[in-house]
Amino acid sequence: MNFDALAASWAPRLLSILRIMTGLLLLQHGTAKLFKIPVIPMFANLSVTSLPGIAGVLELVGGVLIILGLFTRSTAFILSGMTAVAYFIAHAPKGFYPILNGGELAALYCFVFLYIAAAGPGPWSIDAGRKK
Repeated sequence: MNFDALAASWAPRLLSILRIMTGLLLLQHGTAKLFKIPVIPMFANLSVTSLPGIAGVLELVGGVLIILGLFTRSTAFILSGMTAVAYFIAHAPKGFYPILNGGELAALYCFVFLYIAAAGPGPWSIDAGRKK
């Protein structure tokens, strides 16, 4: 089997792995903001009704849904928008270049979630199981 055929056969599974890992990484942001796990000093007095608090709810709920692959396309689209807004509110005012303004992660999340919204959840997901 050549590399292209091998890569093509694994692409759907790797999409599922990308979705799961992205969800797990995003979930950390939500648990840090809402449950203080892990403890991050800047989130110590965070109000759930503040902008970062609302983002924390989206990160927590959206992270779980993305990990499970449930309502994946709509959830990923919402999270893509949330991370784009986070970039423009928290990072872009600090400068043009993401490497200088600390916005690389927000920008990357935005485009990964946009890709997942377009590509779907992959075969290892509740959404894929519901279609069968």
